[in-house]
Amino acid sequence: MPVGRFHPVNVDGWPQVVKSGTGLARKGLEVSKGQATLSLQVTTPENRARRVLVVDDETVVCETIARVLALDDHEVETVTSGPDALLVLQRSKFDLIILDYQMPVMKGDEVAAAIKALAPQQPIIMMTAYGETLRLAGSFPLAVDLVIKKPFGVQELREAVRQLAAKS
Repeated sequence: MPVGRFHPVNVDGWPQVVKSGTGLARKGLEVSKGQATLSLQVTTPENRARRVLVVDDETVVCETIARVLALDDHEVETVTSGPDALLVLQRSKFDLIILDYQMPVMKGDEVAAAIKALAPQQPIIMMTAYGETLRLAGSFPLAVDLVIKKPFGVQELREAVRQLAAKS
């Protein structure tokens, strides 16, 4: 079941992030000691807005990632299981999929393999706390384009998205 859709909007000329009509918002203005600073971002192929599907069995992880990516103007949809991700992918296309490795019902590598069987060019980022263990065991998921180690920071997430965006 989808957890939510996060998308960027402009209100009174200021970028904000909204989740399903809630009051969650962040304006793109910083004020310090009476001076206002507005940061402008130039759109390039690497940082253009993307449609992103986030798959993690932990709702708070889905929502956190979605909020960060929505602040970067990405349209984000979230689901909490592999089977739900596969259902969403039957009706929608995404520029990028970010999924967790350790989930009940279907692990992330199984979800990634199912996705790549249907769409071999689909970019997939896998989040895992088991990256080094998987690498040492020789069971690194072949259907995954990039692995980011949990826990990760906002900049690591943004860089992973940029890295895959540059390839697509």
